[in-house]
Amino acid sequence: MKKPLTTADEIEPRIIQRADVAPTSGFSLVVDGHFKTHYDDADAAQKAGAELLGRFPMLQILIYDAATRTRSPLQ
Repeated sequence: MKKPLTTADEIEPRIIQRADVAPTSGFSLVVDGHFKTHYDDADAAQKAGAELLGRFPMLQILIYDAATRTRSPLQ
């Protein structure tokens, strides 16, 4: 069965987040010195970081706050 063709109008543009550029808003996970996922609030970032640290305890995970430009360890 052939797939229907998609036009250029139907394709949504991707939001590309570079790992070497600090985000300007919200909170991000910093895993071994690299920016990874972005979150709107600190609680979601803490929860995701704790879950990741539970699965991979050897990682160094920090929470980056873009408003104050600070990195803090998981609590």
